[in-house]
Amino acid sequence: MEESSSKATDSSTQIDEPPLAVKNVNVLLERKRSEGISSLSRDDDSTLLNPDTNSSILDNNTKSDSCLPEGRSKSSCLCFSDGKSRIDYILVYRKSSSQSEKREIFERNIRAEGLHMEKEASLTNSDVIFLKLHAPWDVLCRYAELMNIRMPFRRKIFFMHRRPKFMSRMEKRINKFRGWLPRKPMKFDNNTLPDLEENESFTAPFSRSRIHHFIIHNKDTFFNNATRSRIAHHILQRVKYEEGKNKMGLNRLLSNSSYESAFPLHEGSYHSKNSIRTHGAENHRHLLYECWAWWGVWYKYQPLDLIRRYFGEKIGLYFAWLGWYTGMLFPAALVGLFVFLYGIFTLEHCQVSKEICQATDIIMCPICDQYCPYLRLSDSCIYAKVTHLFDNGATVFFAVFMAVWATVFLEFWKRRRAVLAYDWDLIDWEEEEDQIRPQFEAKYSKKERMNPISGKPEPYQAFTDKYSRLIVSASGIFFMILVVIAAVFGIVIYRVITVSTFAAFGWALIRNNSQVATTGTAVCINFCMIMLLNVLYEKVALLLTNLEQPRTESEWENSFTLKMFLFQFVNLNSSTFYIAFFLGRFTGRPGAYLRLINRWKLEECHPSGCLIDLCMQMGIIMVLKQTWNNFMELGYPLIQNWWTRRRLRREHGKNAKASFPQWEKDYNLQPMNEYGLFDEYLEMILQFGFTTIFVAAFPLAPLLALINNVIEIRLDAYKFVTQWRRPLPSQAKDIGIWYGILEGIGILSVITNAFVIAVTSDFIPRLVYAYKYGPCAGQGRAGEGCMMGYVNASLSIFRVSDFEGKSQSMTNGSELFGEAVKYCRYRDYRELPDSAEPYGYTLQFWHVLAARLAFIIVFEHMVFSIKTLIAYLIPDLPKDLRDRMRREKYLIQEMMYEAELERLQKEKNDKKKKKEQAHHKEWP
Repeated sequence: MEESSSKATDSSTQIDEPPLAVKNVNVLLERKRSEGISSLSRDDDSTLLNPDTNSSILDNNTKSDSCLPEGRSKSSCLCFSDGKSRIDYILVYRKSSSQSEKREIFERNIRAEGLHMEKEASLTNSDVIFLKLHAPWDVLCRYAELMNIRMPFRRKIFFMHRRPKFMSRMEKRINKFRGWLPRKPMKFDNNTLPDLEENESFTAPFSRSRIHHFIIHNKDTFFNNATRSRIAHHILQRVKYEEGKNKMGLNRLLSNSSYESAFPLHEGSYHSKNSIRTHGAENHRHLLYECWAWWGVWYKYQPLDLIRRYFGEKIGLYFAWLGWYTGMLFPAALVGLFVFLYGIFTLEHCQVSKEICQATDIIMCPICDQYCPYLRLSDSCIYAKVTHLFDNGATVFFAVFMAVWATVFLEFWKRRRAVLAYDWDLIDWEEEEDQIRPQFEAKYSKKERMNPISGKPEPYQAFTDKYSRLIVSASGIFFMILVVIAAVFGIVIYRVITVSTFAAFGWALIRNNSQVATTGTAVCINFCMIMLLNVLYEKVALLLTNLEQPRTESEWENSFTLKMFLFQFVNLNSSTFYIAFFLGRFTGRPGAYLRLINRWKLEECHPSGCLIDLCMQMGIIMVLKQTWNNFMELGYPLIQNWWTRRRLRREHGKNAKASFPQWEKDYNLQPMNEYGLFDEYLEMILQFGFTTIFVAAFPLAPLLALINNVIEIRLDAYKFVTQWRRPLPSQAKDIGIWYGILEGIGILSVITNAFVIAVTSDFIPRLVYAYKYGPCAGQGRAGEGCMMGYVNASLSIFRVSDFEGKSQSMTNGSELFGEAVKYCRYRDYRELPDSAEPYGYTLQFWHVLAARLAFIIVFEHMVFSIKTLIAYLIPDLPKDLRDRMRREKYLIQEMMYEAELERLQKEKNDKKKKKEQAHHKEWP
């Protein structure tokens, strides 16, 4: 330690102050006009590194140790041709590009910043040029200080609290007992994962003046690869390429095709011939594959610290949130499965199902015009039993549980995020101010005003212009929501028409199950429309977001995210809302049906209820959407990469890819999505909505989500490690706007589940009958015995002769019942045909309606009160974390103070020695 610190101190004293971050491009332009472009930046073959020539534009002022170990091929090295300078970033361009002048100036300014460069032509396409960048030690130190990158400077000391002897003895006995138990299968061995030193050390913002305080064993490994890539990207974003105050940044050169792509390198291959258990991991990518992306470790915890080290904090937080969400789904899935099993076990004791199955003498009215026949109520026996599996006594408990679960999930995620932010040194990290978008600058460059923070002039958007654009954007959003409603209306018309078609179908199986066939085909057609409209919505959201002209990238991202979520949420759930709250509610009654365009009779619910339709809708959509998303996430990149490998084998031989350098292999991989983690978050947030919003109608939704997420974690891991180029490591403190969306979904789920239980299910009508009209009326109890006669009480009587001409069935029922049907039954609470007010609402109808409204109000207030209480009782920061943070802050101050005292004492001793030496040399 002493030796490494002294070396670091010596090296810090030799660092000369480099040039400023942004160079005056006018000097370079003048030099270009007078002297011509130097051969160092010209895009001809003389500057390229070829097998036949060793010419390079590498500046060899500083050399690091060789990164090419013995026995490793050059293709697996991540260094320049000298085997010493590590590659920190790759830029790719084509020699045929017309933007060579901007690129030449950009590269000259890169060299002025201190970065080293080396060019090499592609082995598969001579037009493609790879520009390799290396940041030397002095550049890394300078920008690490400018970017306030926290680095380890002292190992943590963990203090053990003194415990009574009795407790110590008990702990020894417990630990001895644990030694007999098998190890936790979900945890990795300590020998498998590397010891990430920064997680066990105190950190502080890097400072060159205090470089002797930091733990520097080796200059080449002090800054890890992710940090080196971040620094290189930070420099590239601030280098000018043309004359003008805003003509800078790599992103603009990528947008105008000066460069084709830019990416950091993967750390070698992800697979090896040798076992990781016997030979260890060859690199962090190989270790991530074996411990995370490989399907054989699907039951293991995720190595979050390693993910963060390799991909950065932003991607690490996504996988931490996904893992936390998946873990929290376990109790929800278990309770949902318990509700489903409760329905199975109580099926034989359900009085309502028994009465429906035994009602062979009850004739139901046709459910559609003309072609639908009269049916016995007992024909709905199977559907009544299936409905009981989802709509039983435990449904209300499960709805309350899921509402509380959503709150607990979000509150404990806050605590988990705080622990990760502490472990990853993000507590005091503040996102730097976003750069103004080039499109905003180009649009409003003529009008400027002073930025109150930076004090510099910047483009300004007038108030009237900004809000007029917002109004147009909001109108576009409203129009697209109307398009969704129109699509749902088309599905409604399809259901109305096809139910009659299936009722007259030739196959007896479809004819006898016409309503189920109608629902199933409508759901499949609805899914196809959802997927097609999603493609349209992405283009519309992009158009509307660009129309708004957001000022910064974060504003653009938040605006686009909100629009895409709103579009896809409405698109995915609109038909589900129709089935849950509108299907069968506004159809009228036999003899006075409400019709679409005075032609088509609106669809009715099944005699056993509407809940079976809602279950089918949710089950089919959820399974199909998750299957399609998983295929598109992994299948599409796999097919593209397979096609690329096939083309390379055909052009260069079967074993050509093995000899390609790492930058060539990474270039042939697929780039990360244009919108970053947007698609991954959106998929999970929509799934969270499905899991919570209508969970009272489909208790198996958490179980399906859990199974999908266990697969999703490994699919995403495999995609990031093997199929995509390495994304730029970036920092983030939380999941951003998605947390607010999750809170909104949690509030909406309480309201929708209250309405599903009160309106869609038969829970309230059964409760009213048991306490008011059943055999146990007035006794204050409600059991299965109290439900005798419920089915008969819930059906009204209709006289067939009162049918309107359009609704009259083509058969009179004599072929099924032996005589013409005179009276049929339908689901409603109405008076008899011969009463003083024929077909008017009965008193039971108003009792049920009042009970439904009362239940909605009581349920919502009770659940919202519980959610608020839980959110208040659970602190955002765990107490032990708060204490650790305070103690660490105290220890850091003490350590820095002691280190300064040691340095001053050392300087004082050195001065004293010099004085003594000077005194001895004087003449007596």
